[in-house]
Amino acid sequence: MQVKRGVLIITALCPLVTACATVTASLQTPDLPPGVFGVYEDNDLGALNQSTWAFAESRRTHDDPIDAAKAVIAVEYLAYQLRTNPRWIGLSATSKLGMVQARAEIRQVLGIRPDAPPRLVVDTFLRVVAALRDGDQATITQAFNASIFTLPAAQAQQVLTNLPYIQSASGAASQASSEALAKGSR
Repeated sequence: MQVKRGVLIITALCPLVTACATVTASLQTPDLPPGVFGVYEDNDLGALNQSTWAFAESRRTHDDPIDAAKAVIAVEYLAYQLRTNPRWIGLSATSKLGMVQARAEIRQVLGIRPDAPPRLVVDTFLRVVAALRDGDQATITQAFNASIFTLPAAQAQQVLTNLPYIQSASGAASQASSEALAKGSR
């Protein structure tokens, strides 16, 4: 009787365990390779640092499209991570929603479609960063010609090169970073 009951419990629990283990990534789930924001930094903290630094003052990314693209990646990634990753459960709803608003405003400034899947946006900007490092203008132009953009490629690239001050991004990054720092010091 005991063995039979144990088998029934295990049989009942197996689907629950495997359901949790087989979560697949979607186009809504932005994924970052290791080291996007630094060799020894985890991507969540690196994204918080990059976005806080870059959006505090527009001159920090002026004529530096690599850092500007990384800041765009950071906010796109954080808008998803802060709301879904259990690591950030203690962050306020204000921080989480602020990052979503920052993402929307950044998309508007850069001419990124509001309905573009976050993973596609992140992947596009990761290609842009790699192409900028390699000096590969053809790949840069191809990336900015992607269907996620509403602006012509040259215009979107020019906006990235001279990314304006985006108040919502500055505020959201600063608030989330402060809360994450306070959470980590407890």
